[in-house]
Amino acid sequence: MELPRRSLLKGVGAAALAGVAGLGGTAPAARAAMPLPLPLARKIPSTGEMLPVVGLGSWITFNVGNDPLLLDRSAEVVAEFFEGGGRLIDSSPMYGSSQATIGYALKKLGYPKPAFAADKIWTSYETEGASQFAETRSHWDVQTMDLMQVHNLLAWQAHLEMLQAKKAAGEIRYIGITTSHGRRHGELEAIMASHEIDFVQLTYNVDDREPEQRLLPMAAERGIGVIVNRPFQRGGLIQRFQNKPLPGFAAEINAGSWPQLLLKFVISHPAITCAIPATTRVDHVRENLAAASGPLPDEGMRKKMLGYIEQL
Repeated sequence: MELPRRSLLKGVGAAALAGVAGLGGTAPAARAAMPLPLPLARKIPSTGEMLPVVGLGSWITFNVGNDPLLLDRSAEVVAEFFEGGGRLIDSSPMYGSSQATIGYALKKLGYPKPAFAADKIWTSYETEGASQFAETRSHWDVQTMDLMQVHNLLAWQAHLEMLQAKKAAGEIRYIGITTSHGRRHGELEAIMASHEIDFVQLTYNVDDREPEQRLLPMAAERGIGVIVNRPFQRGGLIQRFQNKPLPGFAAEINAGSWPQLLLKFVISHPAITCAIPATTRVDHVRENLAAASGPLPDEGMRKKMLGYIEQL
């Protein structure tokens, strides 16, 4: 789970859920008095559909089993995410009970129309992909998955072929391939160059910048959307910088905290479609979404950010 950034907001419960379920309800008093501006959105290259640049991950954070209190807290996080203008929620069969937790939250919220359901096939057995897809769709309780990805390239040839058939049949809108921890970039690059896919998902942050060399330029050239996992290195970057002074130039891009500065660096790269930080906290959702409003760093500012970080 991500490390604490500030005190957890109190009293965000049924009112938050009712507001999102009504699609336009009033924000509860426990939140900030003024609602967040809608986050920046970018086009999905293959279709032109607009997608907010900050999404919501679920690795570890939504793996809460059947605990009713934790399920409701997760639903509050999802409610706040939609209330703030978010759309894409990402999960995987690898993430324990996270898929079921998301399904619980969506049902409680009345299946908000802005939801963008992104999940994965995660099995090394080629013949299990179709049944896993059916189980995933059952967890989400939706007829059409917005995005299905082959997780960490496991048996990717067979699974990608299956996903392409599901897309042609109208059961999936977009398909993609994922990797994480900076692994198997060479193989990912070869797939991007030779296959028609809508998205790639990879690790990118101020420390993990290797994708800038070949993968991000190729994505831009080939018209492939890019989803970023681990923008905070599972909280490691926040822990590393939380006691360091925020640079004065952060105010120029409306970054009021290290998490916002780090996230603005990620989403300011023009090839990035969406970053998916995971959290268990409502206040962190608001903080992340706020990073997608206001100015983003230009190339000169990005270099200044990296120079400052390298001196810390």
